[in-house]
Amino acid sequence: MEFNNNYHMLIGGELVAAEARLDVVNPANEQVIACVPDAGAAELDAAVAAARKAFPGWAATPIAERKAMLDALADSIFANVDGFKRLLTAEQGKPHHEAQGEIMGAGYWLKAYTALDLPETVNEDSDERLSITRHVPLGVVGAIAPWNFPMILAMFKVAPGLLAGNTMVLKPSPFTPLCTLKFAELAKEILPAGVLNVITGGDHLGPLMTAHPGFDKISFTGSTQTGRRVMASAAPTLKRVTLELGGNDAAIVMPDVDVEKIAEQLFWAAFTNNGQICIATKRMYIHKDIYEPLRDALVAYARTVKVGDGSEQGTQIGPINNEAQYNRVLDLIQDAKDNGYKFLLGGEKAEVPGYFVPITILDNPPEDSRIVQEEQFGPVLPLIRFDDFEDVLNRVNASDYGLGGSVWGSDEDKAFELAQRVQSGTVWVNETQHLSPLAAFGGMKQSGVGVEGGLEGLLEYTSAQTLVRRKKAAFVN
Repeated sequence: MEFNNNYHMLIGGELVAAEARLDVVNPANEQVIACVPDAGAAELDAAVAAARKAFPGWAATPIAERKAMLDALADSIFANVDGFKRLLTAEQGKPHHEAQGEIMGAGYWLKAYTALDLPETVNEDSDERLSITRHVPLGVVGAIAPWNFPMILAMFKVAPGLLAGNTMVLKPSPFTPLCTLKFAELAKEILPAGVLNVITGGDHLGPLMTAHPGFDKISFTGSTQTGRRVMASAAPTLKRVTLELGGNDAAIVMPDVDVEKIAEQLFWAAFTNNGQICIATKRMYIHKDIYEPLRDALVAYARTVKVGDGSEQGTQIGPINNEAQYNRVLDLIQDAKDNGYKFLLGGEKAEVPGYFVPITILDNPPEDSRIVQEEQFGPVLPLIRFDDFEDVLNRVNASDYGLGGSVWGSDEDKAFELAQRVQSGTVWVNETQHLSPLAAFGGMKQSGVGVEGGLEGLLEYTSAQTLVRRKKAAFVN
């Protein structure tokens, strides 16, 4: 596949344009690198109509054939890793090694889902009747993917949605549409027309999708604030929804850890992808017995990390993806300054082109501060001292969020016991951010509705249908 500056949407098996165009900016230098179609209501209607036309045939396609096509999609991604990697860095900002990891993960996610099957349960098989419950596709899915991991998080939706027998209209973020549009070119050669449609557009397009009566389900990944609007917009037509929303993930570091061995892991738990991960550590609670040495080790390691353009060799952390998020992160830093909180590192605006924020670490800000209570989604981390496990659990669980969390300790059993009391959809012990396509992932509280991943995630794209057949023998005396 050619990774040229020629971008079209995929609607009904055809590559199409739109009258309006949307600029895509490289966040490392703020330069326009491409223009993509800016779809409106007409293009959306066409995509939904194409998906609805394709649905009966796709739903009737044997699941083994659907799996084979997902497998082929995965192989086509693997065959184009280098082009995707460079394009992802240009539009998203992450370094090449992280971009390659995401592209490989996207292919892996598609391929791994082919190991799953839709279950069928026999409820009763007696002389009188046969009762079975099966899982049937919902219809047409509207999938809205975010800008922080545009490829792999799109596959979180494509893999289960298509495997279950649904057709789909996929919309990437207007900040990161390029890789998704190139993926659409691959899908055109593999999937039947209309099974997967890819459209791009500005902020107006998402609300058009969530309100559109032609969708049977909306799958959305993004902020909690936007998730509330998605849910409200879906309510009039009772669309099913899966919402993977924000997090304010806490790490609890116990006093028995090996500080020197764990400092690097804890740093990347917070700063991978420049902190732009819903399950990144956003607040780190450190036991008082090791607070100072771990604090110093984190700062010392942070000073060795290279921040810069993701396309340059040696870069470990790139820019914030877009100007709006860049300004939100700067606002949180300014609030911490205004309140006199202590900065161990960073805190100053980088006076260079691009949306760069220096690695910023704060020293024990108050629990009720914005920097502790709000999701940063950037390279800013508050370190918080604690001395009582019951107290720290109460502080961790007081959040409105409940997406992920982690507990770190040499005594694995004690750490695991503590982890079971954290009110989050996923809690890791001595690692973080490990997700599997074969395990359910979702949020508690205001971090989401429904799950992605695993059999549970696959079933989110189905309706349970119970079939009851009265047997002839039941009418015989």
